[in-house]
Amino acid sequence: MMKDEGAYVIEWVAHHLAVGFTDLVVYTNDCSDGTDDMLIRLEELGLCHHRRNVIPEGIRPQPSALNYAQEEPVVQQSDWVMVFDADEFLSIRYGDGTLDSLLDATTAQGANGIVITWRIFGSGGVVDWSRAPVTEQYLWAAPQEWNKGWGVKTLFTFSADKWKLGIHRPKMKTKWHETDFPDQVKWLNGSGREMEDYFKFRGWRSITRTVGYDWVQLNHYAVKSVDSYAIRKMRGNVNNKADKYNSDYWSLQDRNEVRDDTMLRYTDQRNQIIAQLLQDPVLHRLHHAAIARAEARLAELRQTEAYHHLVADLAKASTVPITQIVAKPPQARDKEKIAALMSDVEKRRGAKAKSERQAVPKEPVEAVPMGSYQSGEINLLQDVTAEVYPNHSMKLPLDARIFTDAARALIKSGKFERGLARRMPQVLAEQAKVLEIGSAVGFLAGHCANIRPDLRFYLHEQNPALRQMMGVVCALSHRAFNDRFFVLDQSLGDDAAAAIQAMIADLQPDALLLADPLLGPETLQRLLSAPLAPAPAQIFLYGRLLEQHHAALPEVEALLATLGYVPDFGFDANIARGFRLERAPDPDHHS
Repeated sequence: MMKDEGAYVIEWVAHHLAVGFTDLVVYTNDCSDGTDDMLIRLEELGLCHHRRNVIPEGIRPQPSALNYAQEEPVVQQSDWVMVFDADEFLSIRYGDGTLDSLLDATTAQGANGIVITWRIFGSGGVVDWSRAPVTEQYLWAAPQEWNKGWGVKTLFTFSADKWKLGIHRPKMKTKWHETDFPDQVKWLNGSGREMEDYFKFRGWRSITRTVGYDWVQLNHYAVKSVDSYAIRKMRGNVNNKADKYNSDYWSLQDRNEVRDDTMLRYTDQRNQIIAQLLQDPVLHRLHHAAIARAEARLAELRQTEAYHHLVADLAKASTVPITQIVAKPPQARDKEKIAALMSDVEKRRGAKAKSERQAVPKEPVEAVPMGSYQSGEINLLQDVTAEVYPNHSMKLPLDARIFTDAARALIKSGKFERGLARRMPQVLAEQAKVLEIGSAVGFLAGHCANIRPDLRFYLHEQNPALRQMMGVVCALSHRAFNDRFFVLDQSLGDDAAAAIQAMIADLQPDALLLADPLLGPETLQRLLSAPLAPAPAQIFLYGRLLEQHHAALPEVEALLATLGYVPDFGFDANIARGFRLERAPDPDHHS
């Protein structure tokens, strides 16, 4: 669904052709910048299908377009269907980044749908208008763990007889509720895990139990640059929401905490498609005319006081920390009304699913890939004010740029990494020299050094943002850097295993703490392919390494066994894996 998106049409179409969509059906209404003319020309070239969204009185633009799409032959004949807006771009991490590989993986599980969670992308600090592609200009996003950005769109096998199209997900028609059709519906989340039963009937957002980004996400570029936002604010929106484009909306959508450049995998193919499209003289003329209109409109706006007030308001709105963002639904959730609307079959299935969850014995929770620290590149360029909370013997800032939502909740309660903080000082050997690879913000090492002044710590952190925050945390905690608490400067480089082996040879640590996510299974296998010289008496695997690579650790544990290490120290396996050197390495061990 589009209205006055002329400057972005070519990129949006080219991107989704590169991803692998075969039929793009686009509904437009009330365009004044040639968007509809461009789509008509694309249809003449056989590259998409343009439809007029003639909106009946009293109906909003999006529902109107969906009503037409429900009866559209191209949609009805499609194998898979997904509803998009013009500011949404599909980003597939799985396989080669194409729909074919994603759908092959989905159908291999016997699934017929995948629920794709939004990833909110902000302005990235960009103010001025640019003709550069959206997916290259804006590479800073909200953390994956930020639940206010967890709206979804659904890619699914469509039957007009069984489903009514919706903005976020289709609605199963009531006549099928009491049949075996609900049992035939199997949808996965964005990490390839099966969705819960309730989502077959209702819901438009991911929840903690269902969110996933490992396979696929939907990049949502709701604001773009300040100049782009100014143009849009004067244009209106597809749902006719009053005053949608205000500074509160900007604060909500201008999230730039984590870098995510996954989209760049499509750059070459998308650019090739754009070049081919613009070889058509009609498209070339319409595309550049749309850009010229946008730039002319912007030139007019820049002469007004309203524009300069807007720029100032948005600059202020950009400083609102993510922890202070409030996202209220347009209408308060009425649980009683929802319950009244639920069909009997929904209630029965929901009660059954809840009962089954409660009946299953609680098993140890697997290490959560999201972990304590934000994934991707972390942006510390903008200063933020964060509350500081004591945690064990250290102090931590409630900084959303660094810590995930779950971690910040623990920080507020003084329980950050409590399992490690309680146990590690107890098990490290007396007078030990400790080499920690992946020290993050220095919390664990700092706490252990505070509790155990007999220890000598050598800290290493490859991530520059975490290393910078280490200085902040240690300053807040009055944890001085000195010859007993020393930060190593060398990089792990291209061969992390060799770099760590060199550190071990130089420092001769008694305990080796490995927490850096860069130490994947292959790197660990290279590191442990021969006896360490000298061999640390204790080795611990934990933190981001455990969170990201826990599934592959059995092979690493087997290698440690050949080097004479046995499991020890009594950690919960989802918190840390500890190993003690019991005997000389196996003489038959070889790489």
